[in-house]
Amino acid sequence: MNATTSKLISRRLFASAPLLLVAAPGLVWAQQSVPAAANAQYRLAAGDTIRISVYQSADLTLETRLTEAGTISYPLLGSVALAGLTVSEAEKRIADGLRTGNFVKQPQVSVAVQQVRGNQVSVLGQVGKPGRYPLETGNVQLTDMIATAGGVIPGGADQVVVVGTRNGQPYRAEIDLPSVFGAGRRANDLTLQNGDVIWVERAPMIYMYGEVQKPGSLRLERGMTVMQALAASGGLTQRGTERGLRVHRRDAEGKVRIIEPAMTDKLQPEDIVYIRESVF
Repeated sequence: MNATTSKLISRRLFASAPLLLVAAPGLVWAQQSVPAAANAQYRLAAGDTIRISVYQSADLTLETRLTEAGTISYPLLGSVALAGLTVSEAEKRIADGLRTGNFVKQPQVSVAVQQVRGNQVSVLGQVGKPGRYPLETGNVQLTDMIATAGGVIPGGADQVVVVGTRNGQPYRAEIDLPSVFGAGRRANDLTLQNGDVIWVERAPMIYMYGEVQKPGSLRLERGMTVMQALAASGGLTQRGTERGLRVHRRDAEGKVRIIEPAMTDKLQPEDIVYIRESVF
């Protein structure tokens, strides 16, 4: 037994004390901004860097990176497997090892995630740079990752779908991006986890043809009316007439219905707006 080990064992009797969370300076901002529930769900993975502290035992403080096998080498305990555990589960595993080995009587262990390297998410669909991206910290949110992937391109929708697993169960969420930035709504931003897939769909479209200045496809904005669609298409030509306006809409059975709408009626995805030529 070397001198360091002897010193550690000689200090194993500690008085009971409340659990003290010791975070590295770089993690303070993250702890202030991340909901506790999100931190509790994060699971360690190979490549993550963590800092381990034991109350009143500075010699057991260690900053280390999980190996490819998901383990760390910890004083007195040797190899400890932590991959797949939450932070609280990792704290308990280390504390149990110190207690069982009779190294520390009542160990108060704190594990703080310094950097996340082993976890990744995929960002697909209508973004500037689709691909796989690492979760650099344990509190990366949906909007942060979309920004990293180049943001939503002009043809992308406001609705984003996130699929993955939570607590071992399949998980799916539809996030309305504009609502995330509403007053007091930032808390609706989703905290991502390893293996999540983000899908940004194509924005809903409508199609303008006939006697309009700029016929063609048009992004269907939220709540867009017939009048707004005509304005976005440059308005009617000299030969066009509002009386000749028709909307071709496919129903739930796939049949096309022809509607004579009011100018204030709201359009639906894939509507075809046709403006006929005036006969006068």
